[in-house]
Amino acid sequence: MKVLHVYPESDELIQRHVMMLTNGLRQSCTVFTAGNHASARQQLKDIQPDIVHVHGCSQFFLLHTLHSADKAGIRAVVTLHGQLEPWAMQQQNAQDKAGRLLLLKNAISNAYAVITLGRLERQNFEKMGWNRRTEEIHNAVITNATTPQEMATLTFTVYQKVMDSNTLEQMDEVSTQALAAILKAGILGDRRWVSEMPQTSPDWRRLLIYAEQENIRNYVDYGINILGLQTPMLDTSKINAYFPDNYLKPKPLKEVVGEYQGDENEYILRIIRQIERKPLLLHLIELTRELYRDNVNDEKLCEMLEEKSLSGFAARLMQVLSEQVLLDEGFMPLDPIDDKQTEHLRKLLTNHLKT
Repeated sequence: MKVLHVYPESDELIQRHVMMLTNGLRQSCTVFTAGNHASARQQLKDIQPDIVHVHGCSQFFLLHTLHSADKAGIRAVVTLHGQLEPWAMQQQNAQDKAGRLLLLKNAISNAYAVITLGRLERQNFEKMGWNRRTEEIHNAVITNATTPQEMATLTFTVYQKVMDSNTLEQMDEVSTQALAAILKAGILGDRRWVSEMPQTSPDWRRLLIYAEQENIRNYVDYGINILGLQTPMLDTSKINAYFPDNYLKPKPLKEVVGEYQGDENEYILRIIRQIERKPLLLHLIELTRELYRDNVNDEKLCEMLEEKSLSGFAARLMQVLSEQVLLDEGFMPLDPIDDKQTEHLRKLLTNHLKT
C-alpha cells in the first residue's frame, strides 16, 4: 500500500505529527510526504498512491489536493488537526468564511475517512454532519494517552478499512472477468459450462471481500471449488469497511419475495419485479439459477412479462446477466437490449457499495 502524506510544512506541530506517524507506518506501508503544493501535485502524479492522507484543511493547497485525489479516483483520508473546531472557524473573517466554507464542506464530505484527534473534536465535527466516516485517534505528539506506535497502528487500520470498502471499484478487468466465470460455475456446479478463465490470477482479496459484502460468498466459494482454483485463506466476515447510508446486507430472494410455489414462470416474474425495484447481484445470481431450470416456459414467461409491462426491463436485465454471470443466450427468454437504460441498471449494481 502506497500512502502520500500531504501537510503544510509551515505548521511545526503538524509537521512533527506527520514525521512521527510516518516513522511508525513504514513497517506497514510505503510512505511518501509532501509539504507544499508543488510537491503534492508532482508526487500525486508520479507515485499514484493508493491513499492520500491530508493533514489539516486551513490552506487552499490541501483542499486542492483532496479535489485532485478525488478526480483521479484516489481515496483520501483527512486528519483535521483542530482546524474545523468552532474557535478556529471563528478566526476567519466573514467574507472569507462564506466562500471557503463551501469548498471545505465539499472536500471533507468527499474524503473516504476523517480522523479527529480527540473526543471533543470528534463530537464537534459530527455535529456539522459533513462526513459520517469519522475516526478518533489521539495525537502522540501532544498527549501521553497514546504512543507513537499505537497512533501508527490505528491509522493503518483506517487505511485498511478504506481500501477494503467498495472493492469492486478497485478491481481490474481480470478480476471482474474471473468473478463472472466463478459465479457461473457456482450457479451451475459444473466447470464444463465455463469456457475459459483469465490466465492471470485475479485480485483475490478484493474479489472475496466484494463477495462477502454482496452476500454471494457461498456461490463464489462453490465456483472456486468447482474450477479447482487456489485462493488465499481470508475470513472476510471479520473485515471492516465503510458502507453507504442505510446499507443492509442483501437477503436471499426467498426472504424477500417468498418461497417457490410450484409455478416456475410466476416465480421468475416475481424475481424480475423485485430486481426492478432494487437490483442486487445476489438476486441476479438467483434469477440466473432459475432460468437454467428445465421447467421454464419461455413463451408463457414472455407473455407474462408483457402483461406486467416488464418486457423492456427484462430484456435489459438479460444483457446485464450475460455480463455479470455469463448467462448463455439459449437460456434467455427474450433477446437482450443494450441501451442507456441498460447502462443505468449497470450503474445501480456497480454503485451498490459506493459510500
